[in-house]
Amino acid sequence: MNNFSMKFRNFMSKLNAKFARFMQGRYGMDDLAKAESMGLWVVLILSLLLSWVPYLPFIFSILFWVLIIHMYFRVFSKNISKRYTENQKYLYYRSKWQNRRERMKKEHAQKGAYKFFSCPGCKQRVRVPKGRGKICITCPKCKMEFVKRT
Repeated sequence: MNNFSMKFRNFMSKLNAKFARFMQGRYGMDDLAKAESMGLWVVLILSLLLSWVPYLPFIFSILFWVLIIHMYFRVFSKNISKRYTENQKYLYYRSKWQNRRERMKKEHAQKGAYKFFSCPGCKQRVRVPKGRGKICITCPKCKMEFVKRT
């Protein structure tokens, strides 16, 4: 190895150690920060694609800076419990959205043979076979009966 590469490697290892010491006691990257960073890329690409629309680049640049400041504020924050709570709230809503999307995909796949209704009492989704005419449906969760046409 030549002299330059050894010096560069030594410099990078020192820089890495300094950054690791700086980050001690700070929150760091989590799922919400990763989502914000992806949002930054989306805003950046949209601003480039839609730069011809009046006032839109200005709005995108404000949104970009708000996102980047908030992301770095969270990453370098020393209030770990509050950042953890924010991340858990984000993960809760993300899982809710993912579960809903999966349920909608399953319902769409079964659309030909079944019809789906929501129970008027507890809002539970109930699946019944299609083409049976008017039937009395009993909710499996709250045992409420309601009549629907399939």
